[in-house]
Amino acid sequence: MRIIGFVGMPGSGKSVASDVAREMGIRVVVMGDVIRAEAGRRGLEPTDANHGMVGDELRRDEGEDAIARRCLEGVSRDETIVVDGIRSGAEVEYFKSVADRFHLIEIFAPPEQRQRRIAARGRPDDKNCEDLSEALKRRDARELGWGMGEAIAAAEMRICNDCNLDEFRERIRAVLEELCRS
Repeated sequence: MRIIGFVGMPGSGKSVASDVAREMGIRVVVMGDVIRAEAGRRGLEPTDANHGMVGDELRRDEGEDAIARRCLEGVSRDETIVVDGIRSGAEVEYFKSVADRFHLIEIFAPPEQRQRRIAARGRPDDKNCEDLSEALKRRDARELGWGMGEAIAAAEMRICNDCNLDEFRERIRAVLEELCRS
């Protein structure tokens, strides 16, 4: 199994990078979908606070790599997949341990751009934020508390999303083509 992981702060462009992978025919597994599905199973409203609580509980009750393990349920050993939304060093270590090849890419964008993107994307867990800049700071702190800094430090490359959408998509496509060839 080849796993290409995307790590980055909220609003950095991981979802756009994953869209490029899908367009290239690469299966994408979104770690946040695991949390959203578990929150839905529990009958919780799709808010950032509820998703954060579920993420905390899963990591506490099932281990720091719980979400990573759930992501690979049903994935075949001969697949190449993109994992969108790695959040900790423990998740990085888990993916390394099960993959024949593992590549970790940091998607980076400046905070001001991330805030604008989050405001524009309209996901249910982004809504109901009285002050988006404060909500983003809280979310960043929570995710850094899960070990996001360790995961970012483990990335073998960084793709900066400080350009227009077409240029960013081309940067992602070039890197994915190279990784899938190697």
